Amino acid sequence: MSTLIVQHPRLSRVAINAFTALAGHPPDLSAGQLALWRRVSIGGETLEAAAEAHQVDAEIVAPDLRLGSFGLAAFDMDSTLITIECVDEIADFAGRKAEVAAITDAAMRGDISDYDESLRRRVALLQGLPESVLQRVWDERVELSPGAETLVRRMKASGLQLLLVSGGFSFFTDRLAARLGIAHIHSNRLEVTHGKLTGHLVGPLINAAAKRAALEHTAAVIGCPLARTIAVGDGANDLQMMSVAGLSVAYRAKPLVRNETTHAINHGGLDSLLGLFEDTR
Repeated sequence: MSTLIVQHPRLSRVAINAFTALAGHPPDLSAGQLALWRRVSIGGETLEAAAEAHQVDAEIVAPDLRLGSFGLAAFDMDSTLITIECVDEIADFAGRKAEVAAITDAAMRGDISDYDESLRRRVALLQGLPESVLQRVWDERVELSPGAETLVRRMKASGLQLLLVSGGFSFFTDRLAARLGIAHIHSNRLEVTHGKLTGHLVGPLINAAAKRAALEHTAAVIGCPLARTIAVGDGANDLQMMSVAGLSVAYRAKPLVRNETTHAINHGGLDSLLGLFEDTR
């Protein structure tokens, strides 16, 4: 038998009652944003329909699932650890945000088959912008996703090492990693000449395959089996990384991604992930 976890920032009594009926007994724990039922057997389609009807996050987990059993957590950056897509916000300074954002959204939904080309197209539209724009985006527009700091702090306290692996840009990943204390980083690097963006990238492109390789490489370096890794992301370019992780989490993600991961957070903050583990509730 498994454990049912239901979460929402404003978890209602109506929702709790509905899941109590499905579980067949009252919750074993009901505290604020989370309710928990042990010893349940509910089909996936039934659970998904109830979660959709009551607009909550509902997950079936193993009763002994513990965060401390994992050794590495890999995070995407844009629209995962932070609330924005950095490339879209940079493009705003060139008056091309809508054009770039449309390509970004299609790429994250998986509607563009050639991700590499889509990224190069977006970066090309940044040509000529002063490098100082990057600092303005960092200072004025980058915000951590709700619960990001709490989740990272608890993971580190539980002994996990952290990997930031992003199709975004090193200017931002370097600063975000320093802010959150993340040791391992893989991201794309914008080319800058004479203080201006050239519209090109420098070095290997971080795409879906590179994200997977970064997770596999980091896990091997620290001696962590892939079964003891966690991958968190929101876009189609995260799927390869998620496919090899022991536990994968779609955070406010596109439908394609939600359907391919072991868990999804659609309503709560990133720290909702902690509710799935016996040793963090």
